[in-house]
Amino acid sequence: MDNRVIVGIDTSNYTTSCAICSLEGEIIENYKILLPVKIGENGLRQSDAVFAHVKNFQNIANIIKEKHANYDIVAIGYSAYPRDVEGSYMPCFLVGQSICEMLSSLYNIPIFKFSHQLGHIRAALYSSKFVCKDFIAFHISGGTTEIVNVHNHDGEYKIDIIGGANDLHAGQAIDRIGVKMGLLFPCGKEIEKLALDNKEIIPKPKTSVSEYFCNLSGLENLATKIYQDTGDKCLTAAYVLDFIGSTLEKLVINLRKNMNFPIIFAGGVMSNQIIKNRLFKFDNVYFAEPQFSSDNAAGISLLAWEKYLRGKK
Repeated sequence: MDNRVIVGIDTSNYTTSCAICSLEGEIIENYKILLPVKIGENGLRQSDAVFAHVKNFQNIANIIKEKHANYDIVAIGYSAYPRDVEGSYMPCFLVGQSICEMLSSLYNIPIFKFSHQLGHIRAALYSSKFVCKDFIAFHISGGTTEIVNVHNHDGEYKIDIIGGANDLHAGQAIDRIGVKMGLLFPCGKEIEKLALDNKEIIPKPKTSVSEYFCNLSGLENLATKIYQDTGDKCLTAAYVLDFIGSTLEKLVINLRKNMNFPIIFAGGVMSNQIIKNRLFKFDNVYFAEPQFSSDNAAGISLLAWEKYLRGKK
């Protein structure tokens, strides 16, 4: 049995993640620890996120040592910045960088860096078993709502932004409204549970979509008013998800008018089954499983695996 593996690390503003990939390109483990957020708050300051990541990695290191002591780590990858654009930067990614640089130096193994966004897309490709050189990716999460054109040339990815949200991100809207209703951050799972229990008629969403771009800031105000007027958490949650689902549906319709590339949906928001059900009707669309939609390091380990194999040719 080949015990050589690739390790991927992702330190987003929500989750400490570490994944292990075999030399056959299979994810062996996909560890995730949510960063602690105080009740009533919408996320963390970067300084608090950095501190939380440092604490979490001791727990992850203990798990790997206990369960995978016999593995031989031959390469390592990490998320170095949020997106593949000039100036993209978040301090929390420095934690993963520091850990990976230390491991690379100690064990004399190659190190590769990628964007958090590309990690999400690669994890979605793996989970959905979708293989294509040119495709469209929707990255819908708490920190990003973007539509990107992706070209994959033998594991080298070129990403161009072609659309997305002009203001609030979809995950931000879900969390802000959820926190207003007393839910714990991040609020996605609780919002989905509440929405599934809704028995009331959902008001028609007043979406704002133009070509491949949308506005979501109005959603927060509209949903807040529904909650203030009715006190109904289930109805409010259903409205939020219906609004986001309708917005994404319109964006896909607009894309299909001009291009027929396959579309893959990535990011934490796309683990929501209610939203996904709105999009299944389109042809040539693909979705990641929930554990590969939310923040994770699986995509990073797979990207590092591809780089490692190319270097061995």
